[in-house]
Amino acid sequence: MLKGLGGLGGLGDMAKMMKAAQDMQAKMAEMQEDLARIVVVGESGAGLVKARATAKGDLTGLDIDPSIFVASEKEVVEDLILAAIKDAQAKAQDRSQRELAKMAEDLGLPPGMKLPF
Repeated sequence: MLKGLGGLGGLGDMAKMMKAAQDMQAKMAEMQEDLARIVVVGESGAGLVKARATAKGDLTGLDIDPSIFVASEKEVVEDLILAAIKDAQAKAQDRSQRELAKMAEDLGLPPGMKLPF
């Protein structure tokens, strides 16, 4: 009569999987908060224009050397600003991917497995 209860071991495995999923969800939330605090700096024009962004990719500021403010060079300045922003976004993406890879490694996931799933 109790033979059917032998299958309850699977429920223990399910509980472990649920706990692991909850742990991963908590780590993902924590990582998202960390990414919002990490600041990367993109540059262009040998540092004449710098763009700051969070590792989540949110632009937080610009630093423009006043020497580039020449009316006849307006298009160059605009290009430098865009280049600095793109550089900051690329660095944010790279940092975010490194943080995800580190978290995946900490969770014991195989290398190259993309998070979130």
